[in-house]
Amino acid sequence: MEFSLHKSYSELAPLAEEWNSLLAESVTHIPFLRFEYLSAWWSTRGGGEWPEADLAVVAARQAGRLAGIAPLFAARNRDGLAALLLLGSIEISDYLDVIAREADLPDFLAGLLDFVAGPACPDWRLLDWHNLPEASPTLPVLQAQAAKRGWKFSLERTFHVPSIPLKGDFETYLAGIDKKQRHEIRRKMRRAYESGRAVRWYIVEDKASLEAEVEAFLALMAQDPEKAAFLTPLMREQMHLACRAAFECGWLQLAFLEADGQKAAGYLNFDYLNRIWVYNSGIDQRFLDLSAGWVLLGHLLQWANENKRSEFDFMRGDEDYKYQFGGVDRFVVRARLER
Repeated sequence: MEFSLHKSYSELAPLAEEWNSLLAESVTHIPFLRFEYLSAWWSTRGGGEWPEADLAVVAARQAGRLAGIAPLFAARNRDGLAALLLLGSIEISDYLDVIAREADLPDFLAGLLDFVAGPACPDWRLLDWHNLPEASPTLPVLQAQAAKRGWKFSLERTFHVPSIPLKGDFETYLAGIDKKQRHEIRRKMRRAYESGRAVRWYIVEDKASLEAEVEAFLALMAQDPEKAAFLTPLMREQMHLACRAAFECGWLQLAFLEADGQKAAGYLNFDYLNRIWVYNSGIDQRFLDLSAGWVLLGHLLQWANENKRSEFDFMRGDEDYKYQFGGVDRFVVRARLER
């Protein structure tokens, strides 16, 4: 394989179509590795998470064909060490990995480690890769290659990522969860529509209203003090960019529950690869008596079943409601390779 280093996104722009085509065949196919998403992420350095960082994307070709991409950047990690991290790290991209077909992965990773250890790449002490799916084929290959080189390899679970497998029918889904929780979902959905308020839910489809709808969603998020602190001006810009990119590519699912014409709850999801990826949510505290978040989540699960989505992925976080709705635990991990 022939490896090349890309230090600016202007160099990468001609690769966009090839990048996404390779991702569609990769061992880990996730929206957070789409070229459009990572372009938005890099333009704000993750909403300001990495103000000092240098792009270091490594691409590999074999007989002219794009065979692998390591979407990397160089920075001081949270421990203050010179590191090569995956683009998207750490806070706002729930899953990350390299991009390669399964058949190419061993040769790609072996060649990648040789390449980044050479003079072409920025100096680094460790590869510090966050948010890899625990089942990623990348991990055993990395461990084997580290052992071969005498490098230290470590792995730690970092986040729960509960997910609900869907059966294609809402009643079948409900029948598969705890009886008490099933009753609560039905009761809260019914009670909302019997409250005397004009209740409706919808998914944003109008491009002309997208920016205003995203801003309304961020206002709901900001009612939570922790999320309000998270939503710095640069992070708000990042959220707008990510939503715009996902909308233009056809995989944004921004949904609201309204009561008497006012937004009571919102969910920002990705509808990608026949799966719903739950990215963030916001609740208007004035509508807590409606259980607006539960009601909207119930509608989204019903929609996902009726539209034959295979999975409802809550992504990072072990909040109780995810398990009450039937979430089954998985994990993402942090992999470290130290020279």
